[in-house]
Amino acid sequence: MAIVLSSLDYSFLEALFIGSLFLPGALAARYFFPKVNYNNRWSGIGETIFIVLGILFGEILLFMIAHFCILSFRGLLPGAIINLPDLPNILSNPVFIAIILTSLAAGSHFFEAWLDKKYPGRAGSISFTSDRKSVTLPINEILYVESNDDATTIIASDGRRFKNYTPISQWEASLKPHFIRIHRSFLVNKAAITRIDVDLLYIDDIQLPISRKYKNAVGDVLNV
Repeated sequence: MAIVLSSLDYSFLEALFIGSLFLPGALAARYFFPKVNYNNRWSGIGETIFIVLGILFGEILLFMIAHFCILSFRGLLPGAIINLPDLPNILSNPVFIAIILTSLAAGSHFFEAWLDKKYPGRAGSISFTSDRKSVTLPINEILYVESNDDATTIIASDGRRFKNYTPISQWEASLKPHFIRIHRSFLVNKAAITRIDVDLLYIDDIQLPISRKYKNAVGDVLNV
């Protein structure tokens, strides 16, 4: 991106600075999109549109501020010639910005998929709120997630249980590919599974049902 922008009358360092401002948008997309709840389709679509517009507006605002700072800095240099009067059109073009952010997101997705394939045991941590307290758990310490109406329960390997109000569909999006959905109410850590029966799954002595809807998917993912 810095190489592209350096052809628009920016020095390479200025272009590098502006190019780095795509990262906040990419991080915002990575954080907010998995939290969209599509149980209500129209509500989910509305949330997605709101997030997209917010990210694009925020990015354009960042570029305008960065451009103004560059002009101001150039004005402080003795004998400097300010030949950069307007923000380049591509930095105010929402389609261009969306393409770059989508490319970053796709690259991140495929890179993480490659890492998960090359290092199957690799897993990070996840943060959430339980009983008004912030909790951070390594993903490999979560045995399964259970949904009960409007609440979910996160069961850890040491026996701790955390109550949370994030829908299980969002947990599924956040915990892929380390977890698998086996029932509308259960999301299970694949590494914790010890045995599978016809319609039951076991985590040591814990017995969980496999619903008909997810039976084939469970068999395909776990090669059973």
